Amino acid sequence: MKDIFKVANIKLKSRLIVGTGKYKNFKETAQAVKTSGADMVTVAVRRINILDKKKPILTDYLNPKKIIYLPNTAGCYSSEEALRTLRLAREMGGWKLVKLEVLGDRKTLYPNMIETLKSTKILVKEGFKVMVYCTDDPLLAKKLEDYGASAIMPLASPIGSGLGLQNKVNISIIIKKSKVPVIVDAGIGTASDATIAMEMGCDGVLINSAIANAKNPIKMASAFKNAVISGRDSYLAGRMKKKFFATPTSPIDGLI
Repeated sequence: MKDIFKVANIKLKSRLIVGTGKYKNFKETAQAVKTSGADMVTVAVRRINILDKKKPILTDYLNPKKIIYLPNTAGCYSSEEALRTLRLAREMGGWKLVKLEVLGDRKTLYPNMIETLKSTKILVKEGFKVMVYCTDDPLLAKKLEDYGASAIMPLASPIGSGLGLQNKVNISIIIKKSKVPVIVDAGIGTASDATIAMEMGCDGVLINSAIANAKNPIKMASAFKNAVISGRDSYLAGRMKKKFFATPTSPIDGLI
């Protein structure tokens, strides 16, 4: 059977989603995205240049007809800001598949779950397909799904921290309880973190800082591409059971 990754009825070839911020320039962004093999990229609507024709425009480097743009609400700290931003994205480019993130404060960039839940409910009623950045609280993650979220995106650790998965137990519970894709978002630091997330059963990972802030972003993009594939294959293969004592790798019967 084919292992199909689908979000809001959109089939994706890659389980790696990448961000488009923090790179040196759009040329490097495009190179990293191509190398990563990702067919979906996140775009911060509030930070992208859409008016000044004298400045570089992302669409000149990443063709929205060949790669899926996922508008997000990075930098929004209230439901009102997030709703206005995504409504603008819909008017601007017709985008209905969006990523919602409503932040709580500028120090931790943790999700404000009260505002996030409120925004999700409204956006779904307005016809949006919403992928939601959230805390690793299994109960709140389930509530987002109940409200109609198309994907649950719990943080591994604070945005841009590179700390990797800090609460595997909660992430595992979210995976087991969710009927929609679970995509780890925020805090992944290196390729092995992505492999671990995929081996746990996550449907995908979203990476930005770990690639863009690497000494060699292009090589790191390649590393993440392979890490996600390897982690997914490992998950599907089914790991051996853990044991407290050794087991001989060769049969002991019939020894000379």
